[in-house]
Amino acid sequence: MRDFMYRNRYLILRRLSQISILALFIGGNLYGWKVLRGNLSTSRLLDVVPLTDPFALLQMTATGNIASREALIGGALIFVFFAVVGGRAFCSWVCPMNMITDLANRLRRVLPAKAGISLRMDRNVRYWAAGLALVLSAVLGIAAFEWISPISTLHRGLIFGMGAGWTAIVAVFLFDLLLVQYGFCGHVCPLGAFYSLAGKFSFIRVRHLKDNCTHCMQCIEHCPEQQVLPMVGIASSFVTSGECTNCAKCMDVCSEHAMKLGFRTGKHNNG
Repeated sequence: MRDFMYRNRYLILRRLSQISILALFIGGNLYGWKVLRGNLSTSRLLDVVPLTDPFALLQMTATGNIASREALIGGALIFVFFAVVGGRAFCSWVCPMNMITDLANRLRRVLPAKAGISLRMDRNVRYWAAGLALVLSAVLGIAAFEWISPISTLHRGLIFGMGAGWTAIVAVFLFDLLLVQYGFCGHVCPLGAFYSLAGKFSFIRVRHLKDNCTHCMQCIEHCPEQQVLPMVGIASSFVTSGECTNCAKCMDVCSEHAMKLGFRTGKHNNG
């Protein structure tokens, strides 16, 4: 049991983070708890601090509506936190959809090879999707991605009741399970694209230690964004790509401690 807990320590921490945040939202909206009230798009912390999804704020601004001062402050707080500290940590430590897509991709590993189609998709599709969301928001006068977002659908559904929203969640699950590995989060999600750009220079990063590496390549095998680990087995270096989600799967599977989280500085990006 202890060995299992250690080999899945970051997975367990991520699930605790995601479930705890969700529980606080549920408690705030249904039982009046004052820790978190609202949803992932807009909420209040301790009934005082406004929090706003900066990408939702961008979409709303693109519609031509004027954001309130509170929304601007909330968006700035979230943006600065992930841009400076966490990068795409939102995707793996906060977003409830990550639990759905992780399950789909775990099941994908045990399915027969012919069970899925395994389509190939350019990971840059998500950046085009982010741009399209802003253009459609301007043209249609609504926050386009927020209107159809399975992330918002899942989060609000778990708090207030899902209704027909389950169809969108099942569609994402089947997309990842049968069509494209890490399809939604790794290739399509415009919110992930936004945080990839926002967190390109964030401080908390995965670091590879070449001297500890045995070239087993388990880190790359289990990484949902394999392209961010070109240094594995070659050089000691921090991950420099903003597309890393800081999920720490590479650390869970590395028995030689060749991967670790650290604070990237200008003097220690490599070596």
